[in-house]
Amino acid sequence: MKNVFLLVLIILFSIKSFGQQKTIHVFVALCDNKYQGIVPVPKQLGDGKDPKSNLYWGALYGVKSYFKFKTKDWVLVEDFDSTEAPILNRILFRHVTKDVYLLADAYDGEEIKTCIENFLESSNSQKSVSISIGSRVLQFGGNSDLITYVGHNGLMDFDVDVVYKKRVTQQKDVMILACYSRHFFSNEIRAAGANPVLWTTHLMAPEAYSLKSAIDGWMINETGKQIQERAAQAYNKFQKCGIKGARNLFTSGFMN
Repeated sequence: MKNVFLLVLIILFSIKSFGQQKTIHVFVALCDNKYQGIVPVPKQLGDGKDPKSNLYWGALYGVKSYFKFKTKDWVLVEDFDSTEAPILNRILFRHVTKDVYLLADAYDGEEIKTCIENFLESSNSQKSVSISIGSRVLQFGGNSDLITYVGHNGLMDFDVDVVYKKRVTQQKDVMILACYSRHFFSNEIRAAGANPVLWTTHLMAPEAYSLKSAIDGWMINETGKQIQERAAQAYNKFQKCGIKGARNLFTSGFMN
């Protein structure tokens, strides 16, 4: 009887642990002076075909560098040397205290439209991605719990071609770190049936400190208001723009 009781506890614990696992997928369109409508940045930062020094990836506050070197909360699990074009680099992180995995993809800057379309399709529970780590199979893409986009707001320059499912079984949380993302992405996010946890109202630098701070709040189920405050505090810390300006930059939810 005692052994049966212990077995039940083990099963319940396993179910509980499995239920707590969350996955985050970050879509990064590499900064590109040539193929994106941006104010040019130094050449090494704006080469959209070189992730290693790219502003949004390998530079000091790029997604890969920041999560790998500037935070103690995340551990690099795997750096995928090769993947299918237009993804030039893929990295997987695990949170040190929570059962949360973060997959980030660096898209060729010339292929920003594909990156945004893949992000939007995933926000609509499409384009699932499976990653095997040991005996575990982690679900990303349209099966992620949180889906984010980082980079230039390409919707300022082009229209996307996405066919959305009319119904989704589970609404996805999304974050969009790009200039004026609420204005330009609202129609698409509505069509995707997703929940905009964090996006922006003005011009901004989509660097990883804001993303990391926002994810911290999301992991402990904070409200949109609390998450946007975290993002604003981080943005002001690094940009020195004034907390009032930073708070006006980030927002959550749709406009009424």
